[in-house]
Amino acid sequence: MLFADIIGQETVKQRLRQSVVEGRMPHAQLFCGIEGVGKLPLALAYAQYACCKHRTATDSCGVCPSCVQFAKLAHPDLHLVFPIVKNESKKRTICDHFLPEFRAVVIDNPYLTLNRWMACVDAGKQGVIYASEGDEIIRKLSLKTYESDYKVMIIWHPEKMHENCANHLLKILEEPPAQTLFLLVTDAPDALLGTIRSRVQRVPVSPLSDGELLAAAMQKTTIDHDHLSLLARMAQGSWSHLTELLDRDDEQRRCFDWFVRMMRYAWSLGVKDIMQWSAELKAAGRESVKAYFRYAQRMLRENFVLRLQQPGISYMDADEKAFAEKFAPFINERNVLLIMDELTTAEAQIEQNGNMDIVLLDMCVRLYRLLRKIEK
Repeated sequence: MLFADIIGQETVKQRLRQSVVEGRMPHAQLFCGIEGVGKLPLALAYAQYACCKHRTATDSCGVCPSCVQFAKLAHPDLHLVFPIVKNESKKRTICDHFLPEFRAVVIDNPYLTLNRWMACVDAGKQGVIYASEGDEIIRKLSLKTYESDYKVMIIWHPEKMHENCANHLLKILEEPPAQTLFLLVTDAPDALLGTIRSRVQRVPVSPLSDGELLAAAMQKTTIDHDHLSLLARMAQGSWSHLTELLDRDDEQRRCFDWFVRMMRYAWSLGVKDIMQWSAELKAAGRESVKAYFRYAQRMLRENFVLRLQQPGISYMDADEKAFAEKFAPFINERNVLLIMDELTTAEAQIEQNGNMDIVLLDMCVRLYRLLRKIEK
């Protein structure tokens, strides 16, 4: 991965390049920011730059043997750790068993989201970095480097580590092997153990500007400029979100349909309808349901903004806005924060493997009461 291939983030790129040139690279760094801003691409480009034999002042050379191997994510001194779903019957229990698929998906789309990756692995389950991966991390880092001056361990979504794996990582962060780089990449830094956060240097990665998103999108699509500008605003700084908006695939349309039905069923408290709706979400898998709740939280915010008559900070497409014009009057200062709490609580309970039917029905009953808090 070359720095030149990454959208925006010039300040972060310069900081990373300078640390390599000056030989002052922290042994453990945490790339953090919202989903889709380029954290994983930055970590990969940084690792490639550190190992490149003929780097320039601005980028890796891209043609030396090290760069060629990094382009394939196959460098022997690059180690990748990421959430998986164990398959004991096929003896796929550690990240290396899923490495060919992960390499292919990341090479195709370096701005990969966790939800997309889990759909490739097992759409019905949540990804975990299992306890056994801790032994693998220690084993790999106990080996000498093969070709480069550094061993690089990239851990994508370290907040998904099992407690035992996190403790293994903590131990090795306290006494790191020489010439080893730990690059942790997360959307949720606060979900990491505090003891791990205290031993890494944060690399904040900011949301992309609307202009950066628009410029990158114009190279990939022929959509009308004005409409593309709207989508860039709606993406709120995330290239991943913008590509989802551009695709307008079945998942995006399905989330909108689920949101409309959830609010209608909650308003009428139609238990039979709620249970049918719940069954559809359950069949889609937990990762898809978690993604839906993030969408629902965004839609709640947009409806409240519309009620406040602030179109300049509203980010909805035509279908969403048409629904919001009828629904927004039911979202007000008395209930908006309470409804948001219910959505975030339901998402957290599903994240914790709560019974989805019970969680969703309970949430809709609570929404029924809150939606009727109409301002006088």
